[in-house]
Amino acid sequence: MQIKLTESRLPFASMLLIAPFFLWGTAMVAMKGTIPHTTPLFMAGVRLAPAGGMILLAAIVMGRPQPKGWLAWLWIALFGLVDGTLFQGFLAEGLTRTGAGLGSVMIDSQPLAVALMARWLFGEQVGLWGWIGLGFGVLGISLLGLPQEWLLSLFQQGGSVSSAADAMQSGSLFGVIEQLLQNGQWLMLLAALSMAVGTVMVRYVCRYADPVSATGWHMVLGGLPLFFGSGWLEVGQWSQLQFSDWLSLSYSTVFGSAIAYGLFFYFASSGSLTSLSSLTFLTPVFALLFGNLFLGEVLNPLQWVGVGLTLVSIYLINQRDQLLSLFRKEEAWQEAEAAVEPLAILADRNQAE
Repeated sequence: MQIKLTESRLPFASMLLIAPFFLWGTAMVAMKGTIPHTTPLFMAGVRLAPAGGMILLAAIVMGRPQPKGWLAWLWIALFGLVDGTLFQGFLAEGLTRTGAGLGSVMIDSQPLAVALMARWLFGEQVGLWGWIGLGFGVLGISLLGLPQEWLLSLFQQGGSVSSAADAMQSGSLFGVIEQLLQNGQWLMLLAALSMAVGTVMVRYVCRYADPVSATGWHMVLGGLPLFFGSGWLEVGQWSQLQFSDWLSLSYSTVFGSAIAYGLFFYFASSGSLTSLSSLTFLTPVFALLFGNLFLGEVLNPLQWVGVGLTLVSIYLINQRDQLLSLFRKEEAWQEAEAAVEPLAILADRNQAE
């Protein structure tokens, strides 16, 4: 890791380094456990808006500047709509149809979309390892997101595309889309795409506003439409909530949002963001582990293959620069060794003579 943990003034820095990913993963499990007793949009708003208020309070204490000018507020509002409202809304709705662990894997596939958008918008190089990672990611997400009957039909018919199409059991494009949206993994994929677009938007937001203050405001503004949608479309948001459910919501808000983002920003500002991002794959690992432990979630073999491919993809995408540098060093070392070998043979001959 390029982040110098030994120089950190915080105790147990090595444990705190993985804390954001632990908190994000376990927050997914806490939200999933609360879903049966509340509604998804209400839960998403509760997780988002109060956490944004906490971050804004921390920004004031730290003396961070507040946004100024209509461009700053415009970008923050757009950021809140995409990375707040859409991301948390799709996430909460997806949790009603899929498990916490599997959903976390889909959410953390967003580095794939970020890499492609950064290549298109900013000309960033994906590289060999990045393209390999993208290939693994597409395959892994397909195994996780497509209905299992489609995949089994495809495999049983020896890879016939027509047979897989027949397995869709729908006569129109709208029927196919409706069937996919009933699959929680696809809602999670939409959440991941929203998060990816939000990640790219951060570059534009930071041109006009302080990143910490903007993060807090985008969470507050992004939470308001969720509460409005909940009041309009949902009923019985808190009537069935028990004390343990309020504890879970509080954990997701305080630890899974405010503290997790705070720690992430601290380490990102004091070290290498690339090295920190390489730990992204830990989030679904924690979600899968605690989802199995507390919720009894079990994946089928096909889903485990998809999880494995997706985690490999996330690692390759995040570490593509380091892998390329390591590969080039290995090539340089081999070339140097090959150049030295003839000289060593010549020296041996001279000694023999």
